Amino acid sequence: MKPLWSTPVADEISAYDLSFTGSIPDELAGTYIRNGGNALPGQPSHDFAAQGMLHGVRLARGRASWYRNRWVRTPLLDGARPYRPDGTHDLMAGTANTSVLAFADKLLALVESSVPFEISDELATLGPFDFAGQLATPMTAHPKRDVASGELHFFGYDFRPPFLTYHVAAPDGRLLRSLLIEVPAPTMMHDFALTEHHVIWLDQPVVFDPALAKRGAMPFRWSADYPTRLGVMDRATSEVRWFGVSSGYAFHVANAYDLERSIVLEAVRYDRAAFEATWEVLGAPPSGGEFHDSGAHLYRWEIDPGAGTVREETLDTTPIEFPTIDPASTGRPHRAVYAVTMPRFAARGAELVKYAGGARTSYAFESGWVPGEMIFVAQRSHRDAESGWLMGIATHATEDLARFVIHDARSLSPVAEIALPRRVPAGFHGAWIAR
Repeated sequence: MKPLWSTPVADEISAYDLSFTGSIPDELAGTYIRNGGNALPGQPSHDFAAQGMLHGVRLARGRASWYRNRWVRTPLLDGARPYRPDGTHDLMAGTANTSVLAFADKLLALVESSVPFEISDELATLGPFDFAGQLATPMTAHPKRDVASGELHFFGYDFRPPFLTYHVAAPDGRLLRSLLIEVPAPTMMHDFALTEHHVIWLDQPVVFDPALAKRGAMPFRWSADYPTRLGVMDRATSEVRWFGVSSGYAFHVANAYDLERSIVLEAVRYDRAAFEATWEVLGAPPSGGEFHDSGAHLYRWEIDPGAGTVREETLDTTPIEFPTIDPASTGRPHRAVYAVTMPRFAARGAELVKYAGGARTSYAFESGWVPGEMIFVAQRSHRDAESGWLMGIATHATEDLARFVIHDARSLSPVAEIALPRRVPAGFHGAWIAR
């Protein structure tokens, strides 16, 4: 039997005028939407590959006006399969279960194995979005927006050639360019990084294994023979230089930025033991909900292209995941990185963590309450590097409860806690839609 925190919910509901404690800032007028895997009734599936379900909370005028949850209705629900009998990839057949993006006046549910799916403000599925038929690869669930131009930078990886393709789209949704990036084999490339002048590729030793795919298992495994590399691509020339680094894997990048002579990349890095322990839990959470230390830490690489060197360091030994920053700092030096301690849903205390000015501070949640990703929303009325809020969904490890929580980004102290009308299973990434 699955632990409560990992058990899917069986239906879609809507609830209105939610109760809360604290004070919801009047400036927060919009909708928080979080994505995650939630298998339909009768569909056995591990959480990592389950059909996407969106959970939304609407805030306006200091109130929480509604909560609703909806499955993302992709062709998988009608029996489609990602790969057709002739071996071609059906780019519409995805779970859309990983993240949410507001782009080109559309809301998109993303997963890295297909094109995005457009959703409405009320979380209804409107259909696939393939950039007017121009997108011929899957799309990462972690695109990056250039803060100066508004262009969207993203990529698609696949199990069959071409293994990696880089894309740039205009703010109005037009696909501007697509470029093949040469890599030796299909690997799980979950994230990447963008700076003012560079794109950073993470070519890592988690490889596609067709034997696992044929058995219906998670089709990736760690390969001791595949080297870990960082690729630095000049955005002006598209030239890529590869740099070998210590063996490891990063699901999620915090940020990257250019210095005068070097490039800094910060991400949450796993060694092999930590990755394999976490991968096992993602594929099949333990029936007792046992504690598993993720062993993933905030890590920094500083790449000096002129010298051809990379300096690496662990910034903190606290096990964390889901690093977030102020989106306005994407690709530029950032003031703070926020994260949550791991595991996400152990029956013990969890923390919201902040890294700023070379120091770590934290807020301890009540016993049993563990947050997912906490995103940063800037405070427009008093704008500086740390003025804003952190928001996300916290689920209770052993009780049928969930909350939407808002914390002050400067102090990490709670601002408001909104009681949700149902348990919300563990999920992935969310977004704040200010409209």
